[in-house]
Parts: sequence; structure tokens; C-alpha cells
Amino acid sequence: MRKEECFYVGTVVNKFSFKGELLVKLDTDDPELFLEMESVFIDIGKSLVPFFIERSQLHKSFLLRVKFEDIEDEPAADALMNLDLYLPLSFLPPLEGTKFYYHEIIGFSMHDTDFGPVGTITGVNDTTSQALFEVDHDGTQVLIPVNDHFIKEVNRDTKVITVTTPDGLIALYLDA
Repeated sequence: MRKEECFYVGTVVNKFSFKGELLVKLDTDDPELFLEMESVFIDIGKSLVPFFIERSQLHKSFLLRVKFEDIEDEPAADALMNLDLYLPLSFLPPLEGTKFYYHEIIGFSMHDTDFGPVGTITGVNDTTSQALFEVDHDGTQVLIPVNDHFIKEVNRDTKVITVTTPDGLIALYLDA
């Protein structure tokens, strides 16, 4: 399994007990989705290694308390500290309406209701306080906030996202 075929679940952030249990900080708005996992891939030395789950339960807010098979003590748990967990993309439930996964919309065209065709979505920058669509407009990068109020339609059949952006936002990038 390659990392490109997977999505990030979370990171092992702490040990929970001396019997090998670990706490995973989940990267999700819906932690309950991850209670039924049977296995995960852990990124060890640039390889995704499968680990089978004996049991898991939510712990406080977005922490998942996990007991992996064959991790029976603190030294074995220590070896997994600060490592990232992944699942195959096929485990993601399909989204509808204007909801989407960032990886899913790469290559979609963006159309603004006032401006017209904006360009092709090349990525989503989620390292800022506001996630941004990265759109290629004839070689110029245009950044559009990922904002529920701006997104009018996500058409998965035609691979077009229709937005209504504030007046002048797109022109800021093209007039410079």
C-alpha cells in the first residue's frame, strides 16, 4: 500500500497503560467513524506497515485509545510514539452535495458565478488558518478560501466546482 492511496487518520501521541495501549489524536470532525476499524497502516521508516486492532474506544475529545495486536508492553508502545496512522481511500464514505474530500477535487475545474471559468484546482492548502483552493489560471496561481458560503455546487460528474467569490478577489491575482 502506498501513502498516495491512503488518507491520514491521526498520530500516536501518548501511551495509555503499561500493557501497550496507545492514544491516537484523530484528524476528524467525526471520531465515532473510527471506532470500528479492524486495522490501520502505520508509517514506519517511509513504509506503511499494517497493524491489527484488538480493541479501541474514544478517550476524551478526539483521542482514540487503541490496543494493537502484538503490542504488549511499554517498550513496544514506545516504538510507535509520534507515528502517523493511515487507512485506504476506499474506507472514506462518499460525500454528497457541496461536501468533498480535498484529494477528490484535485483536477476539477473551478467556475465563479460572476467571473466565469477560474481554472483548474491543483491542490488545497490546509496549513493556514483558512484552507485555500489552489487554482491554476493560465499559469497564475489563484487562492480561493474553502468557505461553505462561497461554494455553490460540486458536480462530480462534470468535475466542476461552482463558487461565488467576493467582488475583486480573483482579479487581485490576475491584475498584478
